[in-house]
Amino acid sequence: MDHALIYLALAAVFGLFMAWGIGANDVANAMATSVGSRAITIKQAVIIAAVFEFAGAVLAGGEVTKTIRKGIIDASSLAETPETLIYGMLASLLAAGVWLLIASWRGWPVSTTHSIIGAIIGFAIAGIGFESVAWGKVGGIVLSWVVSPLLAGTLSFMLFNSVQWLILSRSDPLVRAKRYVPFYIFLAAFVMSLVTLFKGLKHLALDLSTGQSYLIAIIFATVIALIGKVFIDRIEPNRKAEKRSHYFTVERVFAVLMVITACGMAFAHGSNDVANAIGPVAAVFSIVQEGEVGQASSVSIWILLLGGLGIVVGLATYGRHVIATVGRKITHLTPSRGFAAELGAATTIVLASSTGIPISTTHTLVGAILGVGMARGISAIDLSVVGRIFVSWIITIPIGGTLAIIFFYILKFIFG
Repeated sequence: MDHALIYLALAAVFGLFMAWGIGANDVANAMATSVGSRAITIKQAVIIAAVFEFAGAVLAGGEVTKTIRKGIIDASSLAETPETLIYGMLASLLAAGVWLLIASWRGWPVSTTHSIIGAIIGFAIAGIGFESVAWGKVGGIVLSWVVSPLLAGTLSFMLFNSVQWLILSRSDPLVRAKRYVPFYIFLAAFVMSLVTLFKGLKHLALDLSTGQSYLIAIIFATVIALIGKVFIDRIEPNRKAEKRSHYFTVERVFAVLMVITACGMAFAHGSNDVANAIGPVAAVFSIVQEGEVGQASSVSIWILLLGGLGIVVGLATYGRHVIATVGRKITHLTPSRGFAAELGAATTIVLASSTGIPISTTHTLVGAILGVGMARGISAIDLSVVGRIFVSWIITIPIGGTLAIIFFYILKFIFG
């Protein structure tokens, strides 16, 4: 194939750019509740994200990648002209990356999943034909964008109400927080580890039975809960601060839990959203390698590493803009509210990742934050900020598609 090395180099560069955009925009969402509730600092958020986003992308990123790569368009008609698909995937990566750069600069939390799917649909319509898009599959993905915020919002609403009932509304909230928060830590660790074992580690060929997976998840969650309990038991009441804020020490207990859920959210996000950057890269790599449009191709470890690296650099260099919007402007977050939003969102994301549906982390987390806000009444939510976020969601698919069409014709002109 002519220009094979150039195609691979461009795929790597554009994939890295797209992964940077995910870090700048989407990872900011994953960390926003923790930073917004002041459970962790921006610097700590970057370190947590670096470790857990990278781990999620590399260990558990393979499943969703399959849907992004070959579920949305029927590429069988390109068997004679595999270069067309290469131009399309490169154009899609560049289009999504450019839109994420603009959105992150403006502080808009848009969906990276929307961005790449919109771009791939745009290329398919221009390069193959309207009928090449698997509209049924796209419909299912679009439906998940409605279902995931609702599910995350409902879970978060229920979690925060349980916190209010068990801890915050009682006469001895600190005693109860120290008693019950380790159970919430167990729940968070159990959900993350169980779905990771079931779906995320498939390509490591561990061959664990269902019973073994449950046992490992229970042991892991128990260990994490016990470590959390050690830190929680060391927290002493601060009477002076409690005169200003009645729940000051209670929220410090929840801050320990927020660190756990931040790690889980970062892992869940890495496993789900790395596909947005590396799915098209994997497609280009397999075409160049095999010289034809194949329906199945394995995701090489270097491609997962590339995605993980780009995500971490994006958050470190540009993530603070979106963190400010999601973490501080939608509703006032405290560690107890932030925990409920983060665990609700992470559970939804990990469940979706395990079924191979590429849902939007952004939609899920914003839905979860709205759920927590609703637990305090509609007046607790800044509806003007929510309105701007919704508008940025709606325009993402058409903008991604339009940019992809432009870049597709430019690439075709240069190489074709």
